[in-house]
Amino acid sequence: MTGAQVRNLFLEYFAKNGHTIVASASLLPANDPTLLFTNAGMNQFKDVFTGQETREYNRATSSQKCLRVSGKHNDLENVGRTARHHTFFEMLGNFSFGDYFKRDAITFGWEFLTEVLELDQSKLWISIFEEDDEAGELWRELTPVPPERIIKCGAKDNFWAMGDTGPCGPCSEIHFDQGPGIYPCPDPDNCGPECDCDRYLELWNLVFMQFERSADGKVEPLPKPSIDTGMGLERITAVVQGVKTNYDTDLFLPLIHRTAELAGVKYGGSDESDVSLRVIADHIRSAVFLISDGVMPSNEGRGYVLRRVMRRAMRHGRLLGLTDPFFYKIAATVVEMMKAVYPDLGDKSEYVAKVILHEEERFIRTLDRGLLLLENEVEKMQKAGGSELSGEVVFRLYDTFGFPVDLTADIVCDRGITLDEEGFKAQMEAQRDMARSAWKGSGEDAVEGIYRLMRDKAGAGEFVGYETLQTRTTVTAIATGGELADSAKEGDKVEITIASSPFYGESGGQMGDAGSLLGDDGAIIVEKATKPLGDLTVLTGHVSRGVIKVGDEVEARVESGDRFATMQNHSATHLMQAALQATLGDHVKQAGSLVGPDRLRFDFSHFAALTNEELRNVEKLVNIWIAENHRVGVSEEKYDEAVSSGVMALFGEKYDDTVRVVRMGEVSAELCGGTHARTTGEIGFFKILSEAGIAAGVRRIEASTARRALTRVWELEDMLAEIGNLTKSSADEAVARVKKLQSTLKDAEKEITSLRAKLAGGASSDILSDVREIAGVKVLAARAPVDDPKGLREFADTVRDRLRSGAFALGVEDGEGKVMLLVAVTPDLTDRLNAGELIKPVAELVGGRGGGRPELAQAGGNNPAKLDEALAKFYEEAEKLLS
Repeated sequence: MTGAQVRNLFLEYFAKNGHTIVASASLLPANDPTLLFTNAGMNQFKDVFTGQETREYNRATSSQKCLRVSGKHNDLENVGRTARHHTFFEMLGNFSFGDYFKRDAITFGWEFLTEVLELDQSKLWISIFEEDDEAGELWRELTPVPPERIIKCGAKDNFWAMGDTGPCGPCSEIHFDQGPGIYPCPDPDNCGPECDCDRYLELWNLVFMQFERSADGKVEPLPKPSIDTGMGLERITAVVQGVKTNYDTDLFLPLIHRTAELAGVKYGGSDESDVSLRVIADHIRSAVFLISDGVMPSNEGRGYVLRRVMRRAMRHGRLLGLTDPFFYKIAATVVEMMKAVYPDLGDKSEYVAKVILHEEERFIRTLDRGLLLLENEVEKMQKAGGSELSGEVVFRLYDTFGFPVDLTADIVCDRGITLDEEGFKAQMEAQRDMARSAWKGSGEDAVEGIYRLMRDKAGAGEFVGYETLQTRTTVTAIATGGELADSAKEGDKVEITIASSPFYGESGGQMGDAGSLLGDDGAIIVEKATKPLGDLTVLTGHVSRGVIKVGDEVEARVESGDRFATMQNHSATHLMQAALQATLGDHVKQAGSLVGPDRLRFDFSHFAALTNEELRNVEKLVNIWIAENHRVGVSEEKYDEAVSSGVMALFGEKYDDTVRVVRMGEVSAELCGGTHARTTGEIGFFKILSEAGIAAGVRRIEASTARRALTRVWELEDMLAEIGNLTKSSADEAVARVKKLQSTLKDAEKEITSLRAKLAGGASSDILSDVREIAGVKVLAARAPVDDPKGLREFADTVRDRLRSGAFALGVEDGEGKVMLLVAVTPDLTDRLNAGELIKPVAELVGGRGGGRPELAQAGGNNPAKLDEALAKFYEEAEKLLS
């Protein structure tokens, strides 16, 4: 039985038992700032369990793609070294939302394992929470498991909670006894499911959500208990296939064999190469799925996790002798294995391979130099009798050579070397322009409790802003100073909700509306509208007159000019994405956006700066489609039907079963909840303002439409006219005139360089009269007759040529209170004198610091009054070293 068959059998079994098969959610959790990645099957149902969301079904089953990089079974350094540590895995699960409970959950679990998968019943053990007598009785009633194989465990292993507050409950775990021959236990007399020897393998966790824990720690029964279960596909497949490790299943072996083929090694040939093959097989799955879900390698957040995983795998490829890019080649095997279950992988396979190859090429450029530095530092440390690599070295490897901290740890761990992680953190803190590597959430602010209170009191309200910008409505909740209030008076800053709202709350990249609320007794200026919690729209502003109370009837008015401009920019963003894909290729995917009344910003996946021709083509296509005046149609459709028909969906976005589709003729079709122009012609005119890179593989375009775009064209025309005035030419002749001036300037610079060389030759001859001979070595310290760094280096070359053998220091004042110093030692003397060491005491006298190579060093300072003293110091330092 293959792993794919196990997955299908699981889903089919629960579908036959009344469960709706729900597709896997993205690895990027939607609307959950507490999670870095989706790490369990229940994540996508969290709001259903807490009652904040309802679905068309109350029984569900799924095979959820998950990713963990820390925790009991997923510490990154253990992946590849143990039988069951993984980063990416699939979690099989069945869920009941207030429908069935313990009896059916136990029956389903036992029946699937013993009747569908036909596992040996005598090898199955059950653990229950020590206080859950009901579960123990049900296991004895419903299954033939003898009492001695039902064990009670404490809350640490058999009680689950969603957090400090909220739903919680006891667990029952089903374990499989692999036998004493596979994993010998050091304490066989006390071996059981609680033992860590891995003989008893936890297969399936059944969570019985039956309580609600309040903030004071009190636990009360839930009115509708629920079920959440999870079973790792890789783990159950290993048991079904009767193999010792998850890596020996058909879920990993094709990846292992492909890597072994590329490296010219054999799986099972040696422990060292086997570890590397397993690491690569695990990590390529994570890389492919993360990239396909929209994550790009970077130095922060999710992107840094991806980079850590990829570079660890690349380093293990080097251990296998793979010096050229290889990791991207294995991605195709993952796609081939998984695209039947995750069809989007097939569409993104080329894009995923390009991202991986780009990262490989970046890392290869620094890997060898980083490894050389690491080896040198380890050698120094061991000679000094140490066993901890300094935080400064770990940071240098991270900052200069792109070595994630755990990659450095992985390289040295087999030698008994630890890392000074506190020292590394101190270095990170000191470097202010480096983003911290620690995760701080998914980029969203944690949902404040006040918004939950507002929604509990008033509900989410109804959005009517697609149809109208003005409506009569009722104030449903008011908050001032972070607390609910019954009213607010003139001057108060408020957050407010209304029953029917024409205000679009900031979401989907579109900025929220501004406007006003006008009542009989008071008025509010609305500065912005946001959606801090699900569908809840909160208006932020201040009371401009009188008093506003909960229950007041008000006239809600959206600022129409800003809304229309925002609609123009939002529709233009859709057209621009279509134009980018037509110009650059289908790998272009949205990576972020911001749409407001003044401009639009669009981030997208691409690997190089756009050429002028590409930018011009994007502009041309968008303006052609604007001129064609396509109708902008909006419809509500079933998600699956819309996506299968080619409608574009965003990476990592959470969609309902029914979605809003925005179509612009035959040009563009996207899932979008934003506001749009009625026709493309209403956009008027489109102009790109800038294009730049913001991260590895991510570009950003800023643009504007209509009057803002026209204003930009006028600005450019004004600049061209000004250039014409300055060059005494017409606008049409300005470019040719500037080119001619550049040529004249270049000729003049050549002449200046030639004259400088002649002057330097004469000046150097004069300076050489100050040469002193110390211990047979010519030593010189003098002011140089130049005033800029380039001139100083050129003058130094002339002095070196004339001196032939010796050491010299040159100093310069730049006229702005700064000092430049240069120390040089001819190659024949670097075994006696080191320029990098000589310059340090000299630079200190002028309030500076510097360094460099043995033959050349430079420094700066801010005390020109001490320059002559500093040059005299050079003679003293040279004499110390030569005597």
